[in-house]
Amino acid sequence: MNEIPPSRGPSARLVAWLLVLLALVLVAAWAWHAWRQQQERLLDRNADQARQIEALIGRMDNLRGDLATQSRLIRDAASANRVLRDEVLGLGQRNALLEDNVARLAASSRDSSRTARLDEVELLLVMGAQRLRIASDLDGARRAYALAAGVLDDLQDPELLNLRQTLAEERAVLERLGRGPRAAAAARLDGVAARLATLPMEAPVGGDDNAPAPWWQRALAPLVQVRPAGRHALLTGSERLAAETTLQLELSLARAALERGDREALGSALQRVQASVRRLWPDSPALRELQGQLQALRGEPLELQEPVLEASLLQLRAARDARR
Repeated sequence: MNEIPPSRGPSARLVAWLLVLLALVLVAAWAWHAWRQQQERLLDRNADQARQIEALIGRMDNLRGDLATQSRLIRDAASANRVLRDEVLGLGQRNALLEDNVARLAASSRDSSRTARLDEVELLLVMGAQRLRIASDLDGARRAYALAAGVLDDLQDPELLNLRQTLAEERAVLERLGRGPRAAAAARLDGVAARLATLPMEAPVGGDDNAPAPWWQRALAPLVQVRPAGRHALLTGSERLAAETTLQLELSLARAALERGDREALGSALQRVQASVRRLWPDSPALRELQGQLQALRGEPLELQEPVLEASLLQLRAARDARR
């Protein structure tokens, strides 16, 4: 008689279903845990970006305040320049009156004509000294002194020989000053601003081309190229645009400080420019050279180192008083 094989009871199927259910629960738990970690990382990144945006907004507010202050200072300087312009116009009108007096007194004695011409020379020397002392205007001072020398050359008087020699020495000193410290510093700042566009956007690969590369780098060279990434690689498009706008604003503040001759404000603006440049471009020899130029520019003097040139004016007044 054939034996009937024992049938598998429902307990084996129940155990199998329980194992399947347990595996599904474990997979669901693992997926839930991974999703929660991803959400937490996303929330942390959003919070970090929000803090950076708030800090940038605060910085922009501070810059707007500084810009408003600089604008007020520039308006004040413009008002002072208008006052100086009015004074120069008044001096020009006085010069015109002197020329009219010379024209009316041409037929009079030689001494009267000489006195008027010396008054014109004195006026020109005063104008040149004031432009040099108040506004550091070297070109204006040179023109005034050149006009004074031309008037003195028209006076054929041996007594004025020493005055001509002193005036020639002062004109030589003015020529040696060149464009002046402010104009030279402004030209160097413009050169630095123009070089910003030529800075490399990628950090140089390696420092010594002749040094052998590691074995792992030679093995992976056909597949992977390793390059160091600076902080600028983490900037998004909007962040980089805001940083570049901030850099241009700081350069404008530096130029305004140069126009005013404010060395402290210039140093602060150049320090902020250096920080912005380090944030926008990776480290490279060109960047270090440009940073050195900015550091050197912070130490440049903005005022004339030569003494105020008034020896000719004092000698002219002394000679006229002695003649009287």
